[in-house]
Amino acid sequence: MAWDGKVDVLVIGGGMICEDMVLPTLFQERRRGNVGRLRVVSLNSGIIQRLRTVFPDEEFEGVPDPRKHPPGQDMPTEYRRLIGELGGHGCVFVTTPDHLHTRMIIEAVEAGHGVVSMKPLCLKVEEAHQIIAAADKHAGYVFTEYHKRRDRAARALRYRYRRGELGEVLYGHAWIEEPKYIPLDKFKLWAHRSSPFEYIGTHYADLFHYVTGLLPKRVAAFGQKKFLPTQGSQAYDAVQVVIEWENGSAFWIQTSWVCPNNNAQMTQQGMMLHCTGGEYKADHANRNCYFVTDKGGFEHYNPNFMKPFDSWVPDEQVEWQGYGYESCSQGLRDVQYILRQTEGLSGEAAEKRRREILAEFDANGCRAMPRQALVGVAINEAARLSVDNASRFVVFDDRLHPRLE
Repeated sequence: MAWDGKVDVLVIGGGMICEDMVLPTLFQERRRGNVGRLRVVSLNSGIIQRLRTVFPDEEFEGVPDPRKHPPGQDMPTEYRRLIGELGGHGCVFVTTPDHLHTRMIIEAVEAGHGVVSMKPLCLKVEEAHQIIAAADKHAGYVFTEYHKRRDRAARALRYRYRRGELGEVLYGHAWIEEPKYIPLDKFKLWAHRSSPFEYIGTHYADLFHYVTGLLPKRVAAFGQKKFLPTQGSQAYDAVQVVIEWENGSAFWIQTSWVCPNNNAQMTQQGMMLHCTGGEYKADHANRNCYFVTDKGGFEHYNPNFMKPFDSWVPDEQVEWQGYGYESCSQGLRDVQYILRQTEGLSGEAAEKRRREILAEFDANGCRAMPRQALVGVAINEAARLSVDNASRFVVFDDRLHPRLE
């Protein structure tokens, strides 16, 4: 039977990112004829039950099945069975906690599937090289979902910087901060294994590389544990990182996840660059759009990330738009494109065509393919090494492995 052009999707993990960004994207792409079978596998059936409550009008297969397994029964290896059942036109979305990414990505690649991983790709440089090796061996597509790359405020910066309008970067500053409920509620089981820098600050480390093409030279990090330990968590309240790049420029990133829970916006974020021929400044959260309601109070509203709107598509009630949607759907559409380009080819010819397409993606430089995603991984690992060693500087070898200076 001829392939209908729809990609069968397996989502591994059912947490906040799956709920807020990945599933709304996939439901919309399914309505538009790009997604076939859609399965979500999570740690336990309680997570599936929650997702069914959030999306009562959407159909998806949930594993573990709440009808067969109690919500407290953890089944951490079910994803392996589902990867094996995905078939020849599949894509795997990895939305689990960061420290679980590596084995899931490699297993999906080895099974012949394209992969869309939430950022960061992983937490260790050596693991990133393992992913790169697996992708190279199997001609596998692995896309890291760094959605800040799709923010028009960031794309405009890259476009003008790469054309020389700003000159050469000298220094910059970025900030990204979230409320206390992130480490204490949403990520309470694993926040201590990450940090606000490793989880959200990595966006801006990647963004500097995306804009300039520069590689990091050395890193120093500073961290504070004041509030969260009083709440039973050993996670960092805040982490600040300074990165020196290969051209001698410096980029400072401040991160926190202990902002007040009643903030008018979930994520405070922005960036500035000072260059030899100009400067760039942008608040990436406050887009000068807000609502005030009796129920919700004052709310800064960012229409650019991931928001529902009235659809202009006939018979479609809601249309999701924004750079979060664009980033997730880009990974899906890339996999669909590769499958279409290789459909009907022999194994050798299909592999040759996949390698050609992946080389084109790498050369384009817009997608965070594994070698680009490696940069964010290296900075993350370096920041953790620095903050755990009295904020000493960390340098890199030629494969971006970090070591104390």
